[in-house]
Amino acid sequence: MVVPAAHAADHADPAPRWLSATTFAPDHAFAPPPAPGSLEEKLDLDRLRALIAASSPERITQADWDGEHKEPAIFDKALGKDIATLPHTLALANLVQDEVERVVAAAKHHFRRARPFMVDPALPHCGKGEQALKAYPSGHSAFAWSVAWTLAQLAPDRAAALMAKAQDYTLSREICGVHFATDVEAAHGMATAAAQALLSDPRLAPMVAAARAEWPAH
Repeated sequence: MVVPAAHAADHADPAPRWLSATTFAPDHAFAPPPAPGSLEEKLDLDRLRALIAASSPERITQADWDGEHKEPAIFDKALGKDIATLPHTLALANLVQDEVERVVAAAKHHFRRARPFMVDPALPHCGKGEQALKAYPSGHSAFAWSVAWTLAQLAPDRAAALMAKAQDYTLSREICGVHFATDVEAAHGMATAAAQALLSDPRLAPMVAAARAEWPAH
């Protein structure tokens, strides 16, 4: 598959290449996160404390593993196929992931929300959280929901499994103590809208068609 020329350009540029920079601007695509010290932030922290306390050592280990794996292959089991054997599908998933990450990067810089373990240093976490004001929105969650949505449009019979995987994967960000529930939810809404916008973009129609051709039963 020949990736569109704009996608093959310098990836250091944080601006979206396909998505509308206006529609997906931080102050357009996201509500502001809960303010520091607000009731909403307290509710976020209370949820995290309860969730982490209720998580088994095995689930915490899984959450840590999930944090280290941010690639479309995490959906192989839900997809029922090795995505590496579907080059057009993988190329499309990678493009969607790249575009969404650009939106997320701009939003993180705009909102500058502290991570949970920075707000409450006593909060258990996976030990690898970056000490930076980059909690909102969750990048891992945006990746998971956007790629899951994309794959579900190609393989609708696998949609439930794909969405369940995305939901479980994003919960790992909370179990790891590196994101609040509101970080995860903000990513969910934007990522789904972004994925659908990309799938509907006529400039990407050949790429989408090539991916769909790898799923002839659908």
